[in-house]
Amino acid sequence: MSGFIGVLALDTAFPRIPGDAGHPDSYHLPARIRLVEGAGSPEIVRDSPPDPGLVQRFAEAARGLEAEGAVLITSTCGFLISVQQVIARRVSVPVLLSGLSLAPLMLSLAPHRPVGVLTAAADRLGPATLRAAGLAADRLRVAGLENVPLFSETFLVPKHAQRRSFSRDAMERAVVQAGRSLLAQTPEISAVVLECGNLPPYAPALRRALNRPVVSVLDGARLLTG
Repeated sequence: MSGFIGVLALDTAFPRIPGDAGHPDSYHLPARIRLVEGAGSPEIVRDSPPDPGLVQRFAEAARGLEAEGAVLITSTCGFLISVQQVIARRVSVPVLLSGLSLAPLMLSLAPHRPVGVLTAAADRLGPATLRAAGLAADRLRVAGLENVPLFSETFLVPKHAQRRSFSRDAMERAVVQAGRSLLAQTPEISAVVLECGNLPPYAPALRRALNRPVVSVLDGARLLTG
């Protein structure tokens, strides 16, 4: 498929490493990253849609990317599932803002088993967010990284306080440990969905450690655009 993937990016200061949804080389097609000013982690990672002004900025950015030739609109933050329908109605190309949109597919592949969700913030992945994703809480087993200092101080705090560098190896160890804990507590899970766009760099390590399918928004982008 020709064209490029348009990526709606949060307004952050931390480095976007290869594999992160905000790094253009993470995609199988060329990607254009469009930062949405003022859309920091605290404004988006919550159990409610962003403020209307921010939603409008996301919509305008999506329309701009479509006008430039984007064949898909995606994003760097899975909590933007809260505006999936709003953004999808504003453009004519496919929109996939969150890895959470893949959870119904994974549930359908093993309908008698729950699916694990590894999220940036389990304490904010609440009823409104799950409703926006079309998910029932009883079908999911959720683990978050909000209590891991390396993760939260890099990705979740306000922009001015975010780490400007971090050890990829240390982050991978923290993410894999969270995945192992999730599996130990809920060994019945059939797969793991990564909500957060900062987690795909560690998907290969998670697959090896958990011996389960692990999917992210990057897998959805490839599915939709070949």
